[in-house]
Amino acid sequence: MAQEAAGLPSEETLSLWKREQDRLKACVVERDTEPWQRDPAFSGLRRVGGVDVSFVKGDGVSACASLVVLSFPELQVLHEDSRMVSVTAPYVSGFLAFREVPFLVDAVQRLREREPSLVPQVLLVDGNGVLHHRGFGVACHLGVLTELPCIGVAKKLLQVDGLENNALHREKIRLLRAGGDSVPLTGDSGAVLGMALKSHDRSTKPLYVSVGHRVSLQTAVRLTHCCCRFRIPEPVRQADIRSREHIRKTWRPTGTPAPAGQERSRKERRPKAGPKGPGEPAGEGRPHEDPGGGSCSGLPSSPEP
Repeated sequence: MAQEAAGLPSEETLSLWKREQDRLKACVVERDTEPWQRDPAFSGLRRVGGVDVSFVKGDGVSACASLVVLSFPELQVLHEDSRMVSVTAPYVSGFLAFREVPFLVDAVQRLREREPSLVPQVLLVDGNGVLHHRGFGVACHLGVLTELPCIGVAKKLLQVDGLENNALHREKIRLLRAGGDSVPLTGDSGAVLGMALKSHDRSTKPLYVSVGHRVSLQTAVRLTHCCCRFRIPEPVRQADIRSREHIRKTWRPTGTPAPAGQERSRKERRPKAGPKGPGEPAGEGRPHEDPGGGSCSGLPSSPEP
């Protein structure tokens, strides 16, 4: 009862989540499975997807789940699905997927049913893949459930298996000179869990790229860099922008009627979109970050909208 009152899952629920993670983790494929992945120029890749879940500021339940599909290499938006959702599963470190992934799976399924020609050939996820407490982050979870190649792209280092954001790590990051430069993230176990990537020449903060499903780490890093007009890869950036905009345009507290005979004020109609959820630690939380720019597809950078 104390756990439930504090918004934590019961021991039974947590045990169920662990078993489900272990079952799905056995399905993860950490290698390239598609012909386009093995081509240096990604020939054959036409559609890249990005997903995001943004919460209403100060509300750990009301959120917008967004899926966008962009053309590649042009990075123009072909499809958007942004919907308000009620996130009732509690947040527990290491189990973020159980809170957010069901809504993202639904978005992919809707697209498969309505416009199958627009289904992305790969998904970029604002979060981690195998770089995770239990080796199975949100990018792995989404990849296995949708059976799509999936890449985890985090803004902060998740400190697992001895990885630390210490002076040695910061020095390695400082030595990344040009966009596309990267350094492996090797844990105490000896496993390479991901790569720290300098996504653009002007970016001072790295991205932390890890395998989600059906992609090698080398391919994940190359494709992430190719999708970066700014610091954040464009599929993820667009999903974030559009989920927040959807909140500003559509959300208002339940039971708050619009003023009779007149449109609600702009201030009422545009509540701020807040962080991704309460209590999320560094590496699992996904704060809105500053942009960087650049793309290996040769697209020019443009001002942040």
